[in-house]
Amino acid sequence: MKSFKLSRAKVLLTVCGLLTAAPLPAAAQGTDALPSPAHDCQAYSGIPAGFGPASKKAANRAGLIAIPGGRFLMGSDEGYPEEKPVHAVEVQAFQIDQHEVTNAQFAQFVAATGYLTQAERVPQFPPHVQVPEQYRLPGSAVFTPPAAQHDHDPHEGHSQHASTPPSSYNWWVWVPGANWRHPGGPDTTLNGRDNHPVVHIAYEDARAYAHWLGRDLATEEQWEFAARGGLEAASYPWGNTPELRGRLMANTWQGNFPTKNLVRDGYEGTAPVGCFPANNYGLWDAVGNVWEWTRSEWRPNHESLTSKRLIEAATDAKGNPATGVIKGGSFLCAANFCVRYRPASRQPQETTVSTQHVGFRTVLNTTEAP
Repeated sequence: MKSFKLSRAKVLLTVCGLLTAAPLPAAAQGTDALPSPAHDCQAYSGIPAGFGPASKKAANRAGLIAIPGGRFLMGSDEGYPEEKPVHAVEVQAFQIDQHEVTNAQFAQFVAATGYLTQAERVPQFPPHVQVPEQYRLPGSAVFTPPAAQHDHDPHEGHSQHASTPPSSYNWWVWVPGANWRHPGGPDTTLNGRDNHPVVHIAYEDARAYAHWLGRDLATEEQWEFAARGGLEAASYPWGNTPELRGRLMANTWQGNFPTKNLVRDGYEGTAPVGCFPANNYGLWDAVGNVWEWTRSEWRPNHESLTSKRLIEAATDAKGNPATGVIKGGSFLCAANFCVRYRPASRQPQETTVSTQHVGFRTVLNTTEAP
């Protein structure tokens, strides 16, 4: 597989986060009952009943769950700097995809519309931007772990040292031919992955799919409200501990990132949607598995007195990409590198960049009964 290293500037917008874990709040506790999957995630086809394009009169509602409106405390004063300050937010009732959008769902959209994702097109750069010729080939960013070195994890994940990963971010490479159909590069396929979340999705790809259904992407506020599942100030959608009574609750990286993945959760990469317990609102994979696009423009912290701007176009008049907010963390988030598999966590992402660990889900902004 021929591949090319990404520039550091672009990598900083696609990797999981800062180099050290931040302290986490220890306030609210999760519910005592241990949640369990409501269906066999391995057998799920990836297509909810009734799925299809919007009609002229109504949006398609397949796979949506209702999220009640309410007021909540957004952000965290004890996490990463960009999560501050905690502030009260009012959210109107809306509906959201119960699962992350799957390969099977996205394939139906493409079959119906002929849509080409950004990763499948010849890249377009503003005239003033100079890039090597190899970056002008259609492709996307693929995770390629460096050779294992400086491993300080002798206890197989039970008592890890917080070793610091290499600072070169050399685990991301630009792979021509990598896209949603070929998530690991041109020699990989979607065989057996219909029910996995679709990846290598840029912002405009996600919005095009959402509009086909008569829907949109969530704002950062909506996304975080839904992911919290009603647990006020809790660190995770299930409470305040990374695991719940010894059970792994999300698809993340176990071990020292990026050289050693212990795969304790059973998935080296993405997992089929719904394989980890849903939160109290019935939202599956609220954190972990893949990062998810929102419609909110990135700002370095929460400005509680100023409404966030929403991204209406992926690029400005000069062709420069906007920077949006992605939420939820991914299968590449690890305790020694990225503790962003939490509802409060947020990350900047260039709207024109796609990677192997970014997907999305959609919302329907209506208070009508489903």
